[in-house]
Amino acid sequence: MDLTLLGRLIIDMMVAAVPAVGFALIFNVPRHALGYCALGGAIGHGLRFMLLNYGVPIEWGTLIAAGVVSFIGVYWAQKFHAHPKVFTVAAVIPMIPGKLAFTAVLALFELNHEGATVVLLTSFVGAFMKMFFITAALAAGLAMPGLLFYRRRPVV
Repeated sequence: MDLTLLGRLIIDMMVAAVPAVGFALIFNVPRHALGYCALGGAIGHGLRFMLLNYGVPIEWGTLIAAGVVSFIGVYWAQKFHAHPKVFTVAAVIPMIPGKLAFTAVLALFELNHEGATVVLLTSFVGAFMKMFFITAALAAGLAMPGLLFYRRRPVV
């Protein structure tokens, strides 16, 4: 089955909405905000999917997508008189690099069990650094509106 880019994007967005709603439920997000969490997760993951498709590195794509989700969450928070984290935190969770974290931990265990080899060390460091920078991009993207809008002192 050959899906077009639009079909893969729609599937990616629908699949990303599921964990966004699941984590929103875990975080006790109000019922009326669950749809917005799903939409935010779909927008963020879909944007990152498109950026990756056009050759943007995953770290930068994650930063841009998390920033967009965060700005949209601030808009929704002002519109519905809620805290921005109600909409943003659950929406960026589908972008957490779980596979890379698993790969890094698995390589670390193998390093401990088999001893240091170049292949294992390269696998561990590569997966760990990529995971670290993606997670840092998520944190920076979530912090963008707070750094730009909610400052008490001017930037310069």
